[in-house]
Amino acid sequence: GLALGLWRRQAALAAAREDEEEKELRQRFMAPPVSGLRELRRRRRELRSRMELLIMETQAEMCRALAALDPGASFAVDSWERKEGGGGISCVLQDGEVFEKAGVNVSVVSGLLSEEAARQMRSRGKSLKAKDGKLPFCAMGVSSVIHPKNPHVPTMHFNYRYFEIEEADGTIQWWFGGGTDLTPTYLNEEDAVHFHKTLKEACDKHDLKLYPKYKKWCDDYFYIKHRGERRGIGGIFFDDLDSPSKEEVFQFVKSCAKAVVPCYIPIVKKHCHDSFTPEEKLWQQLRRGRYVEFNLLYDRGTKFGLLTPGSRIESILMSLPLTARWEYMHNPPESSKEAEILEVLRNPKDWVH
Repeated sequence: GLALGLWRRQAALAAAREDEEEKELRQRFMAPPVSGLRELRRRRRELRSRMELLIMETQAEMCRALAALDPGASFAVDSWERKEGGGGISCVLQDGEVFEKAGVNVSVVSGLLSEEAARQMRSRGKSLKAKDGKLPFCAMGVSSVIHPKNPHVPTMHFNYRYFEIEEADGTIQWWFGGGTDLTPTYLNEEDAVHFHKTLKEACDKHDLKLYPKYKKWCDDYFYIKHRGERRGIGGIFFDDLDSPSKEEVFQFVKSCAKAVVPCYIPIVKKHCHDSFTPEEKLWQQLRRGRYVEFNLLYDRGTKFGLLTPGSRIESILMSLPLTARWEYMHNPPESSKEAEILEVLRNPKDWVH
């Protein structure tokens, strides 16, 4: 009887502790996780669960930091389900004082890879062996694009994601991808250095070779071929990352995700009340046009989203600004502030040495 009583008391304490933990997690996130808190806790040692918790935390940290800078505005929080498997949480702030549009999205989707999506992956050198033409997959990530109102505050994008694909023989192929990059309308060297240094510190914790490698990858990836210029002043970018080990790559991705708030929020604070002219606002609109061109023509994430059955179009196109402009044959005057940023977009710089 005594042992049974003791067991019951311990079970009650464990249940109370679980409830407390669940309450704390619920307060920490913007919405309940796609996989459910109980399920995540039950499988908390598995990497998939840890990654889902990380992207949920990254979303909440970023949303809180942005909301603190734009107190008059609030995030619309949308939880959505995908009938093929999984779902996501979209947090979008629109028409604030500081941010014209700021979105921070999480998605956790699973099901069968579409033939087009598989083709896209094979074109990157992945040998995917399907069983009866079917490739079960699981993909999860956090993705954000922030378009401020003030042309002296840069646009920022980040994305961190994890993929698993089960091949015909049951082998699991896995990899991580992601990055963080900055797109200023006007060049501020101090901001560029701060941004790159913060990302370099996150990379250096793991391996000193990572930052130079992923900085170059970022410059090469965010290249608008038909314009001969980069989308912005870069940052870091990597994909198909599956070594040295799952745990080491996860810890690296975690460091990168934790660097998102400190690399960007101080820049917003510094410039969000700067004065600007109608001409500067116009230049911002033209630069945003370039942003749209890259995202719709070249961006791998946008393409993958559009090729995935049942994906949520609103969340995929969240990266687009509320307003942008395309003028015929627009060329800024030589030696102007506008020409200065174009020079850096055409010839990327080393910001940290």
